[in-house]
Amino acid sequence: MINIRGLHKSHRGREVLHGIDAHVARGETIAIVGPSGGGKTTLLRCLNYLDPFQAGLVEIAGFTLRPDMGRTHREEVRRLRCAVGIVFQELNLFPHLTAAENITLAPRLVRGRTEQDALARARSLLARVGLADHESAYPHQLSGGQKQRVAIARALAQEPEVLLFDEPTSALDPGWRDDVLEVIQSLSADGMTMLVVTHEMHFAHDVAHRVWVMDGGRIVEEGAPSEVVDTPKSTVAKEFFRRLALK
Repeated sequence: MINIRGLHKSHRGREVLHGIDAHVARGETIAIVGPSGGGKTTLLRCLNYLDPFQAGLVEIAGFTLRPDMGRTHREEVRRLRCAVGIVFQELNLFPHLTAAENITLAPRLVRGRTEQDALARARSLLARVGLADHESAYPHQLSGGQKQRVAIARALAQEPEVLLFDEPTSALDPGWRDDVLEVIQSLSADGMTMLVVTHEMHFAHDVAHRVWVMDGGRIVEEGAPSEVVDTPKSTVAKEFFRRLALK
């Protein structure tokens, strides 16, 4: 589903990703962990082509991403973002739209769905994330966890083949965090291909098929959770998990 070869990304003269090579099979859930500033968010943004990159190749959901993709590839990038959804830490819901309207907007404008079809899909997705009775609520009327679940439903409305999550629970209280993780876990059980940047080690250990530890723009260790989380080999991974255990 995803093949990354020699991915380099620079920002303001500083190299952020240093030649990443990795692959993800269809249906895998990858937990991406590591110290702040290690390039985790940048990697996700490159996979969705929100951030162009300087060198390398990414094959994802049937699309091939190259450094030279620009305005001439605008339509291809639009189709890519339907197939590769991303859920941000900041949520980015439209404050003047209800939960249902936030979810139906892209399917209507991008995929040409009728309002009736888009609304039926939105209601089904809201039920899936446990918010069937919140379709008319505006973002300011929702808790942080509820807004994050609306954001997940919005990403699913595009019928993606891959979902990318950037710290989806970092700003949530424990109760709301568990609700969001439960939704992500159900998606994993259903076979959705996902990359999840997270500091939730129980999620990485119990739900992910593999764990990538990133630091300094590189994947410094990867493998099964029982190997990487329980018996890390790299100095970076050992120190990262030690610090988490002290919190």
